[in-house]
Amino acid sequence: MGRRAHMATILDDEETVEAQALYTSFDPYGQLIKMLMPRALCIAIYDRNGTALWLSDSCDGPDLLQLVEEALDAARSGRAPADERDGCARSWNGDTAYVFMLRDGEELLGGLALACQDGASGSRPFAFAQGLLRPALQVLARELANQYSLEDLRRDLTARDADLALLLEAEGPEEAADRELDRLLASSVRRLDCALGALYVPDRHIELSHWVDPAARRDEAAAVEQVGRRLYAWIQVQRRTLMLNKAPTSNSPNNPVGSLPYKMLACPVRHGVGQVEGVLLLFRRSNAADFETRHVRLVEILARRIGATLQTSYDAATGLLSRSAFEQRALAALATARTASHSIAYGDLDRLHGLNENYGMHVGDRAIAHIAELIRLHLPPGAFAARLSAGRFILFFERTATDVAQSALNELQAAIAGTAFSHAGAQLDLSITFGLAAVAHSSLPLSHALAKAEAACKAAKRGSPSMAVEARGCESSQAPTIISVEVDGDMLRALREAIANDRFRMEAQPVVRLGDVGPARRFELLLRMLDPAGATVAPEKFLAAAERACVASSVDRWVVQYALEILSSAAAALENLGAHFSVNIGAQSLADDDFPDFLAMKLREYALPPALLSFEIAESAAVANVVRTEVLIRRLQELGHAIALDDFGRGLSSLTYLKALRAAHLKIDGALVRDLVGARRSQGALSAIVELAHTMSLQTTAKCVESDGLLEAVKQLGVDFAQGFAIGRPRALEQVLQELLKGAPGVLRNSGSRLMARLTG
Repeated sequence: MGRRAHMATILDDEETVEAQALYTSFDPYGQLIKMLMPRALCIAIYDRNGTALWLSDSCDGPDLLQLVEEALDAARSGRAPADERDGCARSWNGDTAYVFMLRDGEELLGGLALACQDGASGSRPFAFAQGLLRPALQVLARELANQYSLEDLRRDLTARDADLALLLEAEGPEEAADRELDRLLASSVRRLDCALGALYVPDRHIELSHWVDPAARRDEAAAVEQVGRRLYAWIQVQRRTLMLNKAPTSNSPNNPVGSLPYKMLACPVRHGVGQVEGVLLLFRRSNAADFETRHVRLVEILARRIGATLQTSYDAATGLLSRSAFEQRALAALATARTASHSIAYGDLDRLHGLNENYGMHVGDRAIAHIAELIRLHLPPGAFAARLSAGRFILFFERTATDVAQSALNELQAAIAGTAFSHAGAQLDLSITFGLAAVAHSSLPLSHALAKAEAACKAAKRGSPSMAVEARGCESSQAPTIISVEVDGDMLRALREAIANDRFRMEAQPVVRLGDVGPARRFELLLRMLDPAGATVAPEKFLAAAERACVASSVDRWVVQYALEILSSAAAALENLGAHFSVNIGAQSLADDDFPDFLAMKLREYALPPALLSFEIAESAAVANVVRTEVLIRRLQELGHAIALDDFGRGLSSLTYLKALRAAHLKIDGALVRDLVGARRSQGALSAIVELAHTMSLQTTAKCVESDGLLEAVKQLGVDFAQGFAIGRPRALEQVLQELLKGAPGVLRNSGSRLMARLTG
């Protein structure tokens, strides 16, 4: 009686199979219509798009199909006359064709077409034929409505399966951060049937794109990049996802995309604290299907995953890899190329402490970001870099021998020297010292190579920090060697003259107990050197020269003599005020056999109240001279003076040294404090240090507290004291003492002292 319609002329082969599989057999409906209309020569059932779903065997002519297409098109467009809303009839050559519209309310479902031979009395009216077929038309309409519902459900399930597959791909196995971002972007483009996708994170210098058509990339890449930057700026203001299924004209107001012929979906990529730091873009051709609301929800989930990857795998301040992401990628490179030569470099920004101390932490941060950008721009193919902390970086040179890596580092050093870096109109010199080592084949190749490179860098620092690459780890087990050691003769002469002629001055930076109110009573004493004209010499310059020339112990002796003499002038009054001052002891003084005796002698000579004065020793210096440090701490404690370990958390030393060194106070490294806000790793490290210190009955001070946000953060973590520009900047010690002692009668003694003139003048 009937047959499935051949739709190959309407759909491609794949769509034909799916459409024919969707619909159930319409033979029972054809049989019913034939019974109701015995004169029917041809019966055809069509869907709402004009696709033939069922044709009777004798239905071969084109006239009926043309009539159906015209009637359905008129019904879809609303152009059908009012009297033909439910269908129409046409007669020719003794036959009449009827087309009946199948509807569910106002929704068009399809059509039924009949071709009948006229009887002796002519054709039957359309209304009469419609009345005969009304029961069949009703059940046929319900059948089509059910089939469309099933089709929508199938499509929805298929789409949800694709969404689920995309989300499962997003939660795939851990891999290197940059590769994970590439994978997420490629999966988004493929699963959402897009022509291209892009990811822009300007502050982290990330610009990724994935194109389905390479030819389109050549022609449209520049335009897409421009649109991406505009959309990033728009989303930073609007802070919401933009779905654009019709590109606005180029002269539309507030148009962020110009006239690019794409449908677009732009989703903000947020930092963990909610700040928009990037944008995820997906593009479909203008003739493709529209983006839907479910796509918005899906892409926002992917954007959150990308944001989490950025937060854990990239350093927020520089855009370089984090240490964990660096190690993951390096280990992957070692696993895939076991027999190849690899190199690793450890870099340390020179004179960063001086930048922070003289110009503020914000200038130091700018310098770090500047160096990081130059590292990124000058990395050779196959190399990648990470920021460890503060101004320390590590670089991995994949499949690269150390001589080739050293050439790359030389070029990087030249680039750093050749770029301008200024603050407040003053040109500041930046340089970085590198240590280089080959990655040997061992059980822990990365850790061993990094330790060698760090040791090489430190050895170079002790030699001549101005060199580009002053030390390199040897491929054997030999210790790193210094290539060159230079000492600035002019600086050395000026330093010795300053020691002989008291051309130094002391500054005091306040340290406050968190929660206390009122003026500061605790201070760290900081040394400043004056040139013959009275101008201040940057501490990083003369202190580095003092260490290289091995006269740093003499400088420490001057500091001790000066501090004891000026504080003894008003010791009783300062003690009554609860004042406290701390003095730094350097690594060379720890190694000086005579320094402990000198210090003990001076302390006995001036007999300061022990609570008035304490001493600070850098953690790295203490661990490097642990036996001598332990002896010195014991002698100071016997005299009643406390010891603090400075820059704690910077080195790689074991916490077990704390017990041996018997310090009373930990001053937490400023690099940990500065990264505290929004950085979970720094928060965790600092929290662990505070908890350990309190368990061992040690007090803690957070250094480099440069903002109210950092001040509140360290307070919440239980730190005892804080120090930094948010608390107070260093000021001349004489000025600080004058303010502390103002109005206190009879506070000065030793009026003949050469320091009294400074204090009273």
